[in-house]
Amino acid sequence: MRFGVHIPTCIEGMMYPIPFAKPADILPMALAAEQLGYDSVWGNDHMTTQRYVQREFAEPPNYYEPLVTFTWIAARTTRLKVCTCILVLPMRHVVVAAKQVATLDRLSGGRVILGVGTGAYREEYEALFPDAKGVHRGTMVDEGMQALRRLFTERRVTFEGRYVRFEGVECFPKPLQAPLPIYAGGNHAEVRRRAGALGDGWLPAVLSPDEIRKGVEDVRRAAERAGRDPARIDIAPQLVVSIGRTRDEALRRLHGSQLEKHLESLRKTTLREQTGGYDERTLIGSPGEIAERIRVYEGAGVTTLAGMLFVANTVEEFRESMELFGREVIPSFR
Repeated sequence: MRFGVHIPTCIEGMMYPIPFAKPADILPMALAAEQLGYDSVWGNDHMTTQRYVQREFAEPPNYYEPLVTFTWIAARTTRLKVCTCILVLPMRHVVVAAKQVATLDRLSGGRVILGVGTGAYREEYEALFPDAKGVHRGTMVDEGMQALRRLFTERRVTFEGRYVRFEGVECFPKPLQAPLPIYAGGNHAEVRRRAGALGDGWLPAVLSPDEIRKGVEDVRRAAERAGRDPARIDIAPQLVVSIGRTRDEALRRLHGSQLEKHLESLRKTTLREQTGGYDERTLIGSPGEIAERIRVYEGAGVTTLAGMLFVANTVEEFRESMELFGREVIPSFR
């Protein structure tokens, strides 16, 4: 089992209050993660404020662009992988994204994992592209993943898709990793198909072990249909973690937190197909209870806990939770 922690890139106002982390807080979080034995740091991608966040806070959040942030982190760390969770492909020109990601992979010594997806909030896409309301973002991601593969491996690429089109592009340098891992992010059946047919990993969010197990079956079937080895696909869910010395302490930390409000905001999008409570699909409790729950996820097919979101209202609480998990949970899996 590999462990990744979600650091502040675009989570202020969503998972955490405004204000939450300053730029000076980000690098120490990553350095602490490396020292504590985490394998990776993850960051999400937003360009503008979500409407529910605008209604709740008088001031807008600071959203730090993830690839630029990871360049800073990679320059000061040695083994920590830097991973997007997720990079929203419909908001970005694929050739520009390929150039940025390949450059980061070279500069980091081959430590990039590129998680991509449609993004949880269509309103954000339409804010950037108000004349493209009929666009099917899933098709954009399919085409984007295919185009990225070719840009990362071929000398000169022409791509003619429904949405992604470019001609005679030579994208150099190539990534140091061959192949550079691309994960499909999201919970929808189309994402599971995408992960199996096109990806190196499946990156869902806030699913129960049973939901993961069923999703893994879909991913593997899609891989087999595409003539790919399903065993090579990383199953890497992102989960919320509320850790305390006791379960009661952990529950008190979760209830009323900004992270709980964020989960509520996803009920109409990412989490719309889910039933049951959050206790079925989050890691809540003491270190021992959480380790036991992780074993259940492991049995369902999980190979990486990607971008864990620690419940906290301040950077100090975030660091405390990350340190407690690092010292008392991760060693159980080494």
